[in-house]
Amino acid sequence: QLQASGGGLVQPGGSLRLSCRASGFTFDDYIIGWFRQAPGKEREFVAAITWTGSSTFYADYVKGRFTISRDNPENTNYLQMNSLKPEDTAVYYCAVTKVPIGVQTPTLYDYWGQGTLVTVSS
Repeated sequence: QLQASGGGLVQPGGSLRLSCRASGFTFDDYIIGWFRQAPGKEREFVAAITWTGSSTFYADYVKGRFTISRDNPENTNYLQMNSLKPEDTAVYYCAVTKVPIGVQTPTLYDYWGQGTLVTVSS
C-alpha cells in the first residue's frame, strides 16, 4: 500500500513537500515514481528515483524546481516542489515499479497511491 500526503493550496512561487509512505512490501526493492494528472488531461510523469537513490529522473517541466528523494529505513519517499506554478496544479500520485527502463511510462508501475491534490493559485 502507498499513502501519499502533503498536498494543499499554495501561491505561485511557493513550495510544498509531498510524502509517500509504503507498507506491506519491501520498499527498497522498487523504483519510486511520481505522476500527476490535471483535470481533463492525461496522467504525466513527474520524477522517479532508483532503489538506493543513486539515480533520479525528472520531466523537463519540473527539472530544477522539484527534487525527489527517499528514506528506505522509513519506507518513505519525498517530492520537494519549489517555485510552483499554476500549471503544476494537479493530483499527484506516487507509484512503484521494479522495471528500470522507461520509468516515465505509467503502465509499467505495479502499485499506486491514492493521490494528493496540489493547487497553485493566488
